[in-house]
Amino acid sequence: MTDLLGTCEAWGDGVVVVRTEGGEPVVVPLADVVSGKPVPPRASVRDRVPARTAQLRGAALFPDLVTTPLGDWVLRDSPTATARRATSVLAFGPSGVEGDVEAVLAHYARPVAAVLTGSAEDDRFTGLGWGPESRDADTLFQVAGTAQVARALRAVDDGAVVVEAAGGLATARVGDAASGVAAHCEDGGGWVGFRSIEVAPEHRRRGLGLAVMAALVGWGAEQGATTAYLQVVADNEPALALYERLGFRTHHRYRYLTPAAAPTTPR
Repeated sequence: MTDLLGTCEAWGDGVVVVRTEGGEPVVVPLADVVSGKPVPPRASVRDRVPARTAQLRGAALFPDLVTTPLGDWVLRDSPTATARRATSVLAFGPSGVEGDVEAVLAHYARPVAAVLTGSAEDDRFTGLGWGPESRDADTLFQVAGTAQVARALRAVDDGAVVVEAAGGLATARVGDAASGVAAHCEDGGGWVGFRSIEVAPEHRRRGLGLAVMAALVGWGAEQGATTAYLQVVADNEPALALYERLGFRTHHRYRYLTPAAAPTTPR
């Protein structure tokens, strides 16, 4: 006996027709069918990437980022970036070393830990008195197919956007009105990430943010990226609605924690 996985397209006249993932229909006599069961659709390649791996690919957005392993945790430091992604310990899963939390406290003047929401590490840090770093909302790591995002932006005029690229990093600008940054990571078939998509208040509602995105997505596609990603705070409903229209969906959610005694600053 053998297994056949696919979409059932016909059942009758003594046969069942199943279209496989490769696109070919397979005709099987009903007399040969021993059993069958429904299975959920197979997750895409990008959805099967572990959250920790996705986060490490995102390090490309900060070219001066210094990463130091602490067992399976990663201490992240940048001399220029202020984003929490570049100034915190990535604590996704157990570190596997003794004294890990103490090492984090000793490493940072202002300790911040990134943990998967509801994980054992989340419970462990909160049990030690750590709490939300600057806001209660989770951060969502979102992914989409680069081609899908490009199709959603195909009607956007990005002719006024100037893109400057060096190595795997690109900056897009519309004068002083709008700007954004993208980075390409070749791992996993090529990922392109976005950050700091900003529009000056007096120039908003003119589509400049979308124009910057369109230009950066186009640049990422030229580098061979097949997956696009970005990160957004879960309570930013306008941004989430926009990203959903572009094809992004949540890959994983996490939050930043800091010791109760540490001072907090808004992001």
